[in-house]
Amino acid sequence: MPRTRRLTAARLGPRDVLHVGSAGLRSRPVRVVLSALGIAIGIATMIAVVGISASSQAQLLRQLDALGTNMLVAEPGEGMFSGQEVKLPKDAVGMVGRIEGVEKAAGTGDLRSSVRRSEKIPEAETGGIAVKAATEGLLDVLRGGLASGTWLNAATGRYPSVVLGHVAAERLGITEPDRQVWIDDRYFTVIGILDPLPLAPEIERSALVGWAGAERLLGFDGHPTTVYERSTDASVEDVQKLLAPTIDPQNPQNVSVGDPSSALKAKAATEGAFSTLLLGLGGIALLVGGVGVANTMIISVLERRHEIGLRRSLGATRGQIRIQFVTESLMLSGLGGLAGVALGGAATGAYASAGGLPWVVPLWAVGGGFAATLAIGTVAGLYPAVRASRLSPTLALAAA
Repeated sequence: MPRTRRLTAARLGPRDVLHVGSAGLRSRPVRVVLSALGIAIGIATMIAVVGISASSQAQLLRQLDALGTNMLVAEPGEGMFSGQEVKLPKDAVGMVGRIEGVEKAAGTGDLRSSVRRSEKIPEAETGGIAVKAATEGLLDVLRGGLASGTWLNAATGRYPSVVLGHVAAERLGITEPDRQVWIDDRYFTVIGILDPLPLAPEIERSALVGWAGAERLLGFDGHPTTVYERSTDASVEDVQKLLAPTIDPQNPQNVSVGDPSSALKAKAATEGAFSTLLLGLGGIALLVGGVGVANTMIISVLERRHEIGLRRSLGATRGQIRIQFVTESLMLSGLGGLAGVALGGAATGAYASAGGLPWVVPLWAVGGGFAATLAIGTVAGLYPAVRASRLSPTLALAAA
């Protein structure tokens, strides 16, 4: 008897899989767009949240790089008895400058004076502006800049001249130098206005006069209230331990030492902590999009029973039917994922541009988001694919 040859199913190559998988998408473009929209919204939300958080963090880190993390501030602490006033030594700035590792030091001293636009303004209306004596090296230590005018020097610091902090100038309504303000019982000429100083907000709200001028004209006692120092990056910790005992060897507990950059460091470290909720909402939107994809695929199976039955009768295996519908689901989700990545990147770019931030979209967010869409597409297409593969060719053709 002649041997019967067993028929084998034709294999589908990658090109064939893409062709049959995209057939359903090409025939229903409107449904494809609506189904992919849910995926796109979820991915766009997640990428925008991560991107905006990363852009804000990059801006903070850029500020830290520019301002430096090697500045420490020493101020009077609490005395041994409650309410006791503590004063730093007059030569505290010089002593700090001699500590090994310290590159430069400067100081300010608080004055019991008020600054007003003119003598006609009531003395009680200070606008929250402090008057401080400042050493010549203060601006250099703070790495600050001048919005306009000049800084105090050995000559101008002896006479009634003043430099206004950024906020102080705004509150006084002064936008340029060569104006005058009333301090105590005389007019001082404004010779400069400072740029913002994120590491020294107290200077932004101050009117700064020269050290010698403060002693001669405003009754300053010469005791600094705050000492600022810059050290090498490698010696910051050592200098921090030595500052208090150097300034006041007998009572180092009376000196408080702080790191003004710690607030920016903490903010940079916690940036994005509140993004968890938004990421959760993006994830929910992504899951809703996945449900939409699954629903679309189920409807597609019901509408295409004749096609499924015809392919099965022509020799397509159940596995090939499953591959077809899983591929279709993956392509549908992939389109939504690509659109979501583009929308999320554009939203991050718009936010960064409006706020003057660097545009940062982490690659892991893009890759992870797109991988999530493919995973959801696979899961969403499994049940419709299995259901399609189990259709009887005879019943499918008869139902059509």
